[in-house]
This record gives sequence, C-alpha cells and structure tokens, in this order.
Amino acid sequence: MGVVDLQVVEQVATLGEWISEGGVVVLSGAGLSTDSGIPDYRGPSGSARRSTPMTYQTFTRDPIARRRYWARSHLGWRTIGQARPNDGHHAVARLQQRGALDGIVTQNVDGLHQAAGARDVVELHGNLARIVCLGCGASTPREELGARLDAANPAFAGVALAFNADGDAELADESLDGFTVVDCLDCGGMLKPDVVYFGETVPPGRVARSFELVENCRTLLVLGSSLTVMSGRRFVLRAVKQGIRVAIVNRGVTRGEPYASLHIDAPLGIVLPYLATSH
Repeated sequence: MGVVDLQVVEQVATLGEWISEGGVVVLSGAGLSTDSGIPDYRGPSGSARRSTPMTYQTFTRDPIARRRYWARSHLGWRTIGQARPNDGHHAVARLQQRGALDGIVTQNVDGLHQAAGARDVVELHGNLARIVCLGCGASTPREELGARLDAANPAFAGVALAFNADGDAELADESLDGFTVVDCLDCGGMLKPDVVYFGETVPPGRVARSFELVENCRTLLVLGSSLTVMSGRRFVLRAVKQGIRVAIVNRGVTRGEPYASLHIDAPLGIVLPYLATSH
C-alpha cells in the first residue's frame, strides 16, 4: 500500500472490511481533488487558506465585485476546467461499479467524480461547468460563456497569482481594469456559475436526497473533508443519530473526528486505490 505506519495499516484493513459489507455512502470534500491540482479550502492545519470568499449577496448587489469575480473566475477556469480525475476519484468510481457504494455525495464543484466514471453523484454545491441565469433560469455550458468572455475581453491578459478551490484565481487589481461582464443571451439577466455561494441555500432536493442516502447506508465514508461547515457535517451528525458508523479518511484536522468510528489520517491517493484494488 505504500503506508508504513502500523496503525494506519490496521485502520485501512478495518475500513476494507466495512467496504466489503457494502452499503457505503461517500461524502467527499476538497481534499479529494488536491492531487488533481485543485487546492483545498483549509489544508492539514484546518486554517482557512482564504478569508473572504464571494457571497451571494455581494455577487448580486455589487457590480464592481461581480466584475472582479468574473475576471478571476474566467482565468481560474482555464486551470480548473482542465483538471483531470486523480487516483482517488478513479478508486471511488471503481468501488461504485463493483457495487460497494450505494451513493456519492460531493461538496466539490469540479465534476471530477463523474469524469472518473462515477454516476448519480449528488453535487451538493453545484458544478462550475454550468452557468445559470438568475433572471430566466437558463442553463448553459461554461465553455460557451468562456468563449463569450474571450470575445468581450480580447485584451485581457491577467496572470494568476494563486488559485482557489472554488475555481477562481487571485489577480492583481490592475489586471481587472476594463474587464467586461456579459449577460444572458435569452433575457439579459445576470449570469452566475451554477454553484452555491456563501450566504446561499443548498437546493432542498439535493439535501433531501443526501439525507436519504445517509439514513439508509451501513457506513458513511467521508473523504477529504475537514467538515468545518455545517453543509457537510450535518450528514455526519445525522448518521451518528441514526446509529450509522462513520469512517473518515482525511489529511489533518477534521471536526468530524469526535463522531467517527474510524479516522484515518493518510493520503487519499494511497488509501483509496489500495481499497479499490483489494475489495
């Protein structure tokens, strides 16, 4: 397996036994996608890498902030949109294909589970590859919007200083000057990535489906999530309340540890492929 710590080896063996029993639901977070070049939100220490994420209220009410967001997001998408599934994503897809998983709920917005071959993934926070109009509700592919933004900003030459887990890039302020935002072609309404911002509510149907999966599983397997925000932690709390065991594989701090029957602090890119090969 490539892991030499005896405790980790024993923990992985236990998790393998649970997976062999079937009835597993995966809850994945940003830590699963770091090996694909997408940064996580907090890192092993649990401290936020970024203190001022875009909120729904700011996006919809502040034209300057919205222009800044789209310039950064347009540049960030050039990297995020090219990301490919890593060994962890492929391992989860293989486990699902073998019947070990009853469902996958992801907090990620990168679509990498599906790109690896997983199906029926509940995208709790949406997907950056889709664009939605806040006026008429029309949905369009991100590639289409990217082409329109390129055409509207032929001189845009921003250079990313860093990339964020939510798909945008850090840019120098002077790079934002003159960036033009485009609107919906159907109604002229405001366009937004089809993702849930801070201050925005997760669609009730997604939440209900996630709770349904959790309440009917044998094991809730949390992958790469610090469970800092309630959006994901609530499913762990529900599992514990229902007497369902919780296993966590995550590098570093996680707020779910007090509720977990098993917590493995080890690289997902090592643990998951081993589990997928062994079971």
